[in-house]
Amino acid sequence: MKSSYLVLVRHGQSEWNKKNLFTGWKDPKLTPRGVDEAIKAGKELKKAGYSFDKMFTSDLFRAQDTGRIILEQMNLASIEVIKDVSLNERNYGDLAGLNKDEARKEWGEDQVHIWRRSFDVPPPGGESLKDTAERVLPYFKENIIPELIEGLDILVAAHGNSLRALVMELEEISSEEIVELEISTGVPLVYKFEENKIERLN
Repeated sequence: MKSSYLVLVRHGQSEWNKKNLFTGWKDPKLTPRGVDEAIKAGKELKKAGYSFDKMFTSDLFRAQDTGRIILEQMNLASIEVIKDVSLNERNYGDLAGLNKDEARKEWGEDQVHIWRRSFDVPPPGGESLKDTAERVLPYFKENIIPELIEGLDILVAAHGNSLRALVMELEEISSEEIVELEISTGVPLVYKFEENKIERLN
């Protein structure tokens, strides 16, 4: 069986990341730094000898643009790109668009920390990480795992929490530990898939 590679990339810095705002399903653009992060990721992946047969991304521009820039740097702009809302960032509901410091003043440090860092407590009108995982993981298993089994190399350009849900599954991380995991913007996570086993390479 041919081995295949799965690479996960969180989108580069967005305008709302820079402003310290809860983003969720809102759709700000990449900052110049975010564009540079995507360019760097593409160059590093190309230099390391990776290539991709397909890219999966979310329904949000910051992830789509990050993936597009990476593929352009790798001379892979013509490969198939699949966009799906299942890979969207966690929905922050009533917190979306609010400054994180202002949210702490309104609801209190402890409550905002619970919303951000608990596994299964959603903010008002939004999703918990558990909720996010419940839409990301079925999509991954139904649409991406079969491609890896076929031997295709896959790039996933998505978001901090949708990727956190995937990493939790891929690396068998507990719900207590996953909430502390930080996924950096624009830094590829590389996995090797072989005989139904997935191994983290970096």
